[in-house]
Amino acid sequence: MAKRLIDDQVIGTCIEVHHYGGNRGPLWHVADKVERTAEEVQHEKPNSWFYKKSHGGGSLLDYLGYGTTLGTWYMDGKSPIEVTAMVDEPTGLEVDEHSVVVARYESGLSKFETRWGTFTDPWTHQPQPKCGFVLVGTRGTISSYDYEDRLWIQTSDCPAGKWVSAEPLPETQQDPIRYMADVIENDRKIEGPLSVKISRIGQQIVDTALLAAQQKRTIPLLQ
Repeated sequence: MAKRLIDDQVIGTCIEVHHYGGNRGPLWHVADKVERTAEEVQHEKPNSWFYKKSHGGGSLLDYLGYGTTLGTWYMDGKSPIEVTAMVDEPTGLEVDEHSVVVARYESGLSKFETRWGTFTDPWTHQPQPKCGFVLVGTRGTISSYDYEDRLWIQTSDCPAGKWVSAEPLPETQQDPIRYMADVIENDRKIEGPLSVKISRIGQQIVDTALLAAQQKRTIPLLQ
């Protein structure tokens, strides 16, 4: 719904994306989201593959791609010029549990934040900050938070803001599998976040952010 509003020029051109994504951490749940205790989680962290650098662990690699891929989609396929990133360095762990990534575009700065260790899981109770997106356009803003069925929108005509309910998705767009099945069956072009163009830029930002965090400096977008 947020993308539909952007495409309809409700907020003008999207020039900033702010994303916060995460959960309490990958060890807080076992099968069927059964919760564990804090003591169990802390004891297992040093030995879990989730926390191994060699296995691609860490909140940055876990969650950043969601924000950067959808963010690229919202910004109509634009790439950033350069990326900087900072991660926490938890004592006794090989990987991060918190990252803040800033990408500089021609239109300005966008921010992508990842977190293992939110106060609550967003699928039960939204933590603060809320998980989801705040999108800034040339003529308005959109707040689109995870698991909510409405968006908060400011526009030039309504600067005080108003709620807009999300419209139902077509049957073929309700999840990636149904979407891809429809694309293949009808010989259509892959569009949106699953397209090579959009997802590749999202991955470029992730790769650049990881290197920027390691080297503690701003880096031009990796090609």
